[in-house]
Amino acid sequence: MPPSVIRPSRLAGRLLAATAAVVGLVALFLALIVATDGAGSGSAAWSATAGVGVVAAMWRGRRRSWRGRLVPFLPVLVATALTLSVCVPTVPTTRHHPPALSFLATEHMRLSTGSRVAVYHYPPTGNGPRQRTPLVYLNGGPVRGISVLDHRFLQRLAGQGYDVYAYEQAGGGRSDLLPMNQYSITRSVHDLGAFVDELGVGRADVLGFSSGAVVLTRALADHTVADHLRRAVIAEPGPMDGPTARMAGQKGRPSARDIAPAMTGPRSTRVPRYAVAFGLMRLGLLSPDNGLVGQAEGDNAFTAADLGSDTASAYCARDAHRIPVEDTAENFSFSAAASLRVQRTIQDSPSVTPQLKRSRTPAMLVIAERSSQIRQWQTTLLADNPAIQRTQYMPGVGHHMWNGLGDNDRRAAAVITAFLQDKPAPLPDYPTRADIPAFLRDHK
Repeated sequence: MPPSVIRPSRLAGRLLAATAAVVGLVALFLALIVATDGAGSGSAAWSATAGVGVVAAMWRGRRRSWRGRLVPFLPVLVATALTLSVCVPTVPTTRHHPPALSFLATEHMRLSTGSRVAVYHYPPTGNGPRQRTPLVYLNGGPVRGISVLDHRFLQRLAGQGYDVYAYEQAGGGRSDLLPMNQYSITRSVHDLGAFVDELGVGRADVLGFSSGAVVLTRALADHTVADHLRRAVIAEPGPMDGPTARMAGQKGRPSARDIAPAMTGPRSTRVPRYAVAFGLMRLGLLSPDNGLVGQAEGDNAFTAADLGSDTASAYCARDAHRIPVEDTAENFSFSAAASLRVQRTIQDSPSVTPQLKRSRTPAMLVIAERSSQIRQWQTTLLADNPAIQRTQYMPGVGHHMWNGLGDNDRRAAAVITAFLQDKPAPLPDYPTRADIPAFLRDHK
């Protein structure tokens, strides 16, 4: 066979072998990252991978000329350069909190639990009567800062005479971080009780949204915390305990998840270091307290665009092309690692149904038509909590019900304030406990 035919074939074979060597070393590196839980910012895995690569290259080149011995080292150099990018931070490794809001002062409160949380206060305004009981807001996440969109809604509630307090749960927003092993749903519940107690106003009404609604639900099952609460509004809750989290079920009617334009802006998940860290954590292959990316660095790196289609899933399909900007880049804060840690403590927790059945705090459940939450999470809560006095099914809205679109904020405020003031509901009480089977059948 002519040399002109042989040489390309040999070249292709060498390129294939070199590519396989690079892929093999990268795969080894990732396996070692998992095995070492990212120890030393990934340096333990990188050093071992480089060592294996050098030994393998020396073995392959042992019978070649001195120039030929260098060839097997090329894939090693490529692989070590690629994997080194996973070991080098590109953002500060100490926590950089969001700057102060331009329209609202940030205070800090040290709770009896040890948590130091950022607090926001909206005194009552408007011409209407002042409400005697303060209202505390628990935002979603978990371990996420309060968005500008939520702040606007809280301003609306203050404009209706409510003395509104909100705090960013430990690790979120401008609140101080906790050691990773201290994040748990139980800690979040105790922080709520400690916060209301620290206000010194007696009992408070509480509005919990999404994961904040889970904290509120669990608080209702803990009589030492529930004693601090006058009324509870549970809006779009996630699973309340391990048995609920393991339920298979259906979501609400189609959301904007698969049809909304992709979020714009920088993404940490396009940086190899954070793509590997967040990806392996989400798969459960790295612990939240891993040695690859520390909690503070991960918080600094994560951006709103990293949420991807999760944001779109909180809106109706009809709103896919007008999804509002929920937050500013400067104010956005989300701790992916701490959030996973809290979620896992919920998934690992036993049923709270026996305690919840003894709840006496008047409560209301609010459900969105285009909910991204599993319906059985909500209907199980309705069935298990006898103190839920009404349910408000909100047509035409997604998971994030107060979103600045149309009259959604006004409608959400109307159902919340009517319940807190024990006035007739703006919407039918639906679904009731008797309606649950039909509701699950008809609202897919």
